[in-house]
Amino acid sequence: MPSVTHDDAPLLADLMPWSVAPPRLGRGWPAAPDPAALKARWDALLKAVGPDREALFQPTRSRTVHTAVGQLPGRSGGTEKLARASGPCPEPVRVLHSPFDEQWLIPDQRLIDAARPELWRVTDERQIFVVEATAGRSGRTRGERAGSGEAGADDPAGPLLLATSLLPVLRPGRIRPLYRRPGGAEPNLAPALSEHLAARLGRKAPAVDVLAWAMAAVRTGPGGLTVPLTGDADVWTAGVEVGHRLLWLMRRDGERPRLPGGRRPYVRAPLPSRPLTVRYDPDEEALFLDEGRISPVPTTAWEFEVAGVRVLERWCAARTDGADPGTLDAIRPAVWPQAWTSELLELITVLTLMAELRPRRLALRDGVAVDPITPTELHRAGVLPAPRSAHRPASVLDAHEEGPEGQLALL
Repeated sequence: MPSVTHDDAPLLADLMPWSVAPPRLGRGWPAAPDPAALKARWDALLKAVGPDREALFQPTRSRTVHTAVGQLPGRSGGTEKLARASGPCPEPVRVLHSPFDEQWLIPDQRLIDAARPELWRVTDERQIFVVEATAGRSGRTRGERAGSGEAGADDPAGPLLLATSLLPVLRPGRIRPLYRRPGGAEPNLAPALSEHLAARLGRKAPAVDVLAWAMAAVRTGPGGLTVPLTGDADVWTAGVEVGHRLLWLMRRDGERPRLPGGRRPYVRAPLPSRPLTVRYDPDEEALFLDEGRISPVPTTAWEFEVAGVRVLERWCAARTDGADPGTLDAIRPAVWPQAWTSELLELITVLTLMAELRPRRLALRDGVAVDPITPTELHRAGVLPAPRSAHRPASVLDAHEEGPEGQLALL
């Protein structure tokens, strides 16, 4: 069967034309795995005065305690300068802080160097944010470095795309919202793409199915991420099924993922109140946090990587690494919260199930060679190139946004 080259597949950037650079926090303390710690950090900041408040804030060229900025869309935080701010902490919101790591963020634009308001305007329960996870990838998986075979860039150990229903603040990959407006309106797809696919497949191709296919079939190419397309209905159905499974595991909405009883991870030895060290024993399939022990933890879950970094290792480090005394980052839970244990057990489950999908993802490499839909075909059909307007954010003016110092925001 002939293979599909990178030139035969359209770029993801052409199929989902509107993209946004990731938010840039500028300082670590406004985000944390624990929302109570964020409120305590806010209180500590506001109790400080003058130069002490400025130092705790950690100013940058983009933000100081004297910077005047407006509210984040859909949020009710204050707009007076932080140098004289008072009042309670804005209610923290759940965000995707790093791959598969959901944390909390104080939603206040005064604290964030580049908040990307256009993303906040389209954030709701219908939205799905797609994040490119290729930046920093070495092009060789851990298994390849160990001499397990030459799989190549199209055979990554971890996903090339991440999907989340939460606002993503992880860097450095670009973010592509599935919808350009709130309420699941105006898909961020090249105009007429769904219609062209439906005509070729003989069945409807709604935006969420196009995204599911992209999640399963995406590859790396010289010009960026590519998404091979097929006109074969059976291959399309198989790929969409894998993609929806990936979306469910990444977004974790609805029914929670579970493994069969014999494979389900449990706390075998109680976790200490403040674990400081993390290690993994592949022979025992056990994860140790000091003397605390969780098992079984399959090797595939421990070694699961995104952009060359082990997800579980980074997740644990975010909760066990220390911080400089006297900084707001140092304000953390006094003991390990039970909620973190529950999140860790679920993360192990998710990564195990993600790893089990890899053979099905790789099987699509042959399937996409069946009746390919090429960029040339999409150009001839008028699907590509997408108009310039499709590369820019839509005008979303559904809600009042307060500008700096309580002024009316000019949009």
